[in-house]
Amino acid sequence: MEQLPIESRLAGRKQKELFEIIRRAGTVSKIELLERSGLTGSTLTRALEELTAYGIIKEAGFGESTGGRRPILYETNPGYAYAFGLDISRMHTRLSLFDLTLKRLSSRHWHMTERLTPPVLLEQIAEAASAMLSNLSLAPSSVLGMGIGAVGPLDRETGVLLDPLYFPSSGWGNLPIQAMLEERLGFPVMLDNGANAALLGESWMDRDRDYRHLLYVHAGVGLRSAMMSGGKVVYGAVDMEGSIGQMIIQTDGPRLLDQGNFGSLESYASIHALELQARSRLKQGRDSLLLRMESDPDKIQFAHLQQALRETDPLTVELFTQAATYFGIGLSNLLNILHPEKVILGGSLISSHSGFFHIATRIAIQRAYYYPKYQVVFSQGSLGEEAVATGAALMVVGKLTEPG
Repeated sequence: MEQLPIESRLAGRKQKELFEIIRRAGTVSKIELLERSGLTGSTLTRALEELTAYGIIKEAGFGESTGGRRPILYETNPGYAYAFGLDISRMHTRLSLFDLTLKRLSSRHWHMTERLTPPVLLEQIAEAASAMLSNLSLAPSSVLGMGIGAVGPLDRETGVLLDPLYFPSSGWGNLPIQAMLEERLGFPVMLDNGANAALLGESWMDRDRDYRHLLYVHAGVGLRSAMMSGGKVVYGAVDMEGSIGQMIIQTDGPRLLDQGNFGSLESYASIHALELQARSRLKQGRDSLLLRMESDPDKIQFAHLQQALRETDPLTVELFTQAATYFGIGLSNLLNILHPEKVILGGSLISSHSGFFHIATRIAIQRAYYYPKYQVVFSQGSLGEEAVATGAALMVVGKLTEPG
């Protein structure tokens, strides 16, 4: 396959627009394409022939007859090209390979430790990508590129991670991750923050509903968010991914690990905040199943909290309920400012306990100023742990229809 810039593979605007309609629809008839594209019959026929000749779409049989000939159906050719999606967070890294229809073909997961410094991890990622292609008998030239959804702050234009916090290993600051991976892989790499990537992925899965204003919030080691308006991700003057965590909930409140604002939302509703709260309460003499798992309060980790929660330990349930309440207050502030149609909540804190989602969303709705006139849909999404990697691959595939 000829190695052109991704956005130059389709030559004309009409081809790009037509392919965008087809890939979003899944399978679509020529009659529907005529209605949706606004093209004349002859222009549509020529464009379809060209896209079919490129191999990027294919005929998919015939639709139901409405009285005349059965209409030809078209769909994206999944084997035209492939894309990698890479999710880099503080707790894990996930690499997935997708075909052009965003079907996941292979995946590899790493638990982040102090030994996985950037050079070590990036070398393992390159080796894993090569192994995936080899196992599926795919040539490297068939890969459009790799998208990365990573913890910010970052500069997506230069492909550099700036100063991300709380990684277990050192070396992540001022890291030119895009260039480092392109050198190892030999194909294009794109970078954006993980919240934006997850929002792209979840929006793609929900594309039939055509929500125009979406908010994504990830609650894990820290808090991350992304916003989509008019079908496009909203970007600020700087990377905004971690801004929600610095929302001030109580001006004289604590400061998390000597970082950020006093009384910030992240100080009350994050994995680090829960760990610190649990250690503090245990030192104060509170009884808990946690002490049977780990006698030293300073060694209590989120995994201990998850286990104690599953066993309905009263102290742990109390801590999660408190964190969910504060998280809901933060969500209500976002609802009152941004008024999204739908809010997608993801991350380890959300998925660890069903009650967390329900408490937080109930609190948020109660404090939404225009409720019940203003109605918002809350969801935990459909992609789960694959949201970031899927959205990262989608960034690459989406380049096909961007202006060349």
